[in-house]
Amino acid sequence: MENDSIDSIILKLHDVNAVKFGEYKLKSGMMTPIYIDLRVLVSHPVLMNQVSGLIYQRVQEEGLQFDNVCGVPYTALPLATIICSRHELPMLIRRKEAKDYGTKRLVEGSFREGDICLIIEDTVTTGTSILETAEVLYSGGLKVTDAIVLMDREQGGVENLASQGIKLHPIISMFKLLNVLLAANRIDAQTAQSVRKFILDNNTFSSKGENGNGVPAVKKPCLDQKELSYGDRAKLPDVHPVASKLLNIMEEKKSNLCVSADVTSSEELLQLADSLGPKICMLKTHVDILEDYTVAFVQKLQALAEKHNFIIFEDRKFADIGNTVKHQYEGGLYQISSWSHIVNAHAVPGPGVVKGLSAVGKPLGRGCLLIAQMSSQGSLATGEYTKAVLKMAEEHTDFVIGFICGSKISKRPEFIHMTPGVKIQAGGDVLGQQYTTPEDVLYNKGSDVIIVGRGILEAPDRLKAAESYRMSGWEAYTKRLSKVAQ
Repeated sequence: MENDSIDSIILKLHDVNAVKFGEYKLKSGMMTPIYIDLRVLVSHPVLMNQVSGLIYQRVQEEGLQFDNVCGVPYTALPLATIICSRHELPMLIRRKEAKDYGTKRLVEGSFREGDICLIIEDTVTTGTSILETAEVLYSGGLKVTDAIVLMDREQGGVENLASQGIKLHPIISMFKLLNVLLAANRIDAQTAQSVRKFILDNNTFSSKGENGNGVPAVKKPCLDQKELSYGDRAKLPDVHPVASKLLNIMEEKKSNLCVSADVTSSEELLQLADSLGPKICMLKTHVDILEDYTVAFVQKLQALAEKHNFIIFEDRKFADIGNTVKHQYEGGLYQISSWSHIVNAHAVPGPGVVKGLSAVGKPLGRGCLLIAQMSSQGSLATGEYTKAVLKMAEEHTDFVIGFICGSKISKRPEFIHMTPGVKIQAGGDVLGQQYTTPEDVLYNKGSDVIIVGRGILEAPDRLKAAESYRMSGWEAYTKRLSKVAQ
């Protein structure tokens, strides 16, 4: 149940009339051409269980730390109840009004002052309902740092809450919902375009004064106000030459797609590179799984990279002492430094791994990515380890160009963030790989490049699938730029 695809949930919500098109008035007073009415879920227990499972799955994926859970009254209350009952989590109930008898409390349940409470909400437009719930929890001595929402209307709720110190984790975005309904022929292109225009024209977040919807607007962080396009970042004076080249390719080809060519045949890999080359900014290889590797193969791959203007990234994951990785990088059967623009490394051995690789790669104009986070379930690359990776990168900017990570971890625009484990449909596999969507990775989590493997390799039409990922990735990136420009 917890691996039910987001696409499937969206279609089921439409089936039960939880997604309505027409003219509706929101709590903020705004008139909208689309209305999300999740109150109907209480009459559909199977779907309500599936939605609850999806919410809890997101909590796990984000690694959120909290002591209690509180659903925003009233629609999110049954969702929070199911989650807390199933997973034995302490739950609190926020009353909308205090009783004039008994304890007269606004927050029901057992908690201690200083406890962190996770808020669960069904739909967000401005974020007002979450802020109202947070204020009540604050008055009881609780802290609120995160909130999970099933449906984000993408009209400023994320920014409004961030300005108040609450990070919102959306599961389904309005644009995602429209894309799924359109692809399933549930709505026509004109309806989808009309709603998209309404969403883009009615963002409720303002950086000055009051936003007109009852939510105090706080000035956005400088980082958001100054976020640069790929092309602008490529021109920064301190950007690494390889990073600059990659950013320029991304801008020119309107692609932030890296295909993970995890195949065992040289011929198949070259066919992939030739057919998908026009759609990608980078090709990621695992050369040591090829069963028929030759020097001639590498020469052909380099020619294709030149022909189609993409970067070669050998996913070697170096993880030994400096002297050893130096030899692994420049010598042996594969002589990786002679043909791969980028390699990556674990930080476990300490800075020596970077120094060893740099001794070989720097004179050749190569670059390195440090593995800060991984997409596999139960990965230990979190918390203090990720912070140590960031520090190591900042100390070796002459060779380290960015990170393999699940979300943006550095404010430096010179660093490139690349995220593996991306699929149009979120979920996981039996071996612990966890998948997130292009929009979640690029728009919500601020990454720069999506790395896609099986989502393309297992598709019946690989070229069509690659174009779909390219378009989804580019749309999420441009939407992010337009968001911070508002």
